[in-house]
Amino acid sequence: RQSCNFAVQKIEELGVSHENEKFRLLLEKCAGTALNSKLIARQKGLFAPMVVDAVTHLDSDMCDLKLVGIKKITGGSVTDSQLIQGVAFKKTFSYAGFEQQPKHLKEPKILLLNVELELKSEKENAEVRITDPDQYQSIVDAEWSIIYEKLDKCVESGAKVILSRLPIGDLGTQYFADRGIFCAGRVAPDDMERVAKATGAQAQTSVFGITDSVLGQCGVFEEKQLGDERFNFFTGCPKAKTATIILRGGGEQFLEETDRSVHDALMIVKRALASRTVVAGGGAIEMELSHLLRTHAKTVVGKQQLVMTAFARAFEVIPRNLAENAGIDSTDVLNRLRKEHATAKGDEGRWFGVDVLNEGICNTLESGVWEPAANKLNSLAAATEAACCILSIDETVRNPQSEKPGAASQGVGLGPGGRGGG
Repeated sequence: RQSCNFAVQKIEELGVSHENEKFRLLLEKCAGTALNSKLIARQKGLFAPMVVDAVTHLDSDMCDLKLVGIKKITGGSVTDSQLIQGVAFKKTFSYAGFEQQPKHLKEPKILLLNVELELKSEKENAEVRITDPDQYQSIVDAEWSIIYEKLDKCVESGAKVILSRLPIGDLGTQYFADRGIFCAGRVAPDDMERVAKATGAQAQTSVFGITDSVLGQCGVFEEKQLGDERFNFFTGCPKAKTATIILRGGGEQFLEETDRSVHDALMIVKRALASRTVVAGGGAIEMELSHLLRTHAKTVVGKQQLVMTAFARAFEVIPRNLAENAGIDSTDVLNRLRKEHATAKGDEGRWFGVDVLNEGICNTLESGVWEPAANKLNSLAAATEAACCILSIDETVRNPQSEKPGAASQGVGLGPGGRGGG
């Protein structure tokens, strides 16, 4: 733990941070590093700035990546992918009359509902007793008056876009279309949440008592055709704290891989944005920590010196595995890295790591191979705790019977040597 604390202190001292435009370039390089080994590595010039824009557009205090929607549309080129500073989601199931609704609105008020606007028949086990056949018509009229009252309340609110998590039937669809209002039912909960965050609207569970304070607003609402699908776009949102990345590609497998790659880049940028400090990757920070720990261990008296030396040697596993995975002579690379870090003057040799492209070593900080310092701090603390936990175990118990073939299928107490056995 003493070695871990020393390493953590050195990581905090060695971390590199930038501000303003330099910090944005740092974030883009972090995103590019995450995409280097992915299928879309050739398009990292497109996706890295897109990922950075999406994360920086979120609320800096929360930075919740659930508010970054990723929509996959089959067809087109991967370069057709785009970022929407707002919300975009696939057109929901619609009834007759939907095509008569407006598809382009400027500065509309937006109403979010968790209400079903559909005329539904009574359940099969419902029972209504009447004494006069004329009373049946009054029951039917009551059903229609209830749904019409709900629809009237929505229109009176002044909203021009109405979204609901529950269905909006054919009656409601045609009713809103006649009054120049766009509506969509069965909207996914995550899309509703992102619309609320972007427009400032508050979801309502009743159509009664709606005020302007619960309505949202956006600059432009429009419905566009993307590939074979139609999407609803909310852009120019004054309270926008959300974003949507639309991915295009030729096949579903390619889109799935692109989705995973972009998600990895989003997580890296989020970490870098939170810590604002990065270190060089490619085994550079591990070799520097190994060198500093070896030097510090020589000033320690007693058995702790051996522990610190072993801790320092463990850091070399990272560059060794990187070299072996790249097909490079790991012994030669490690010897050259030890020499560079031991004779480093200032920052000249401090950031030397494994160069897998040229099969040697290079300054990985200048090459743009960066990692958030927070990731290194977390992995170092977790590895140290795991090692301490293993070392604290004095003895282990072995059961030779369970190692025999077929022992796994025997229940407790049912085997020859178990409870109740002869």
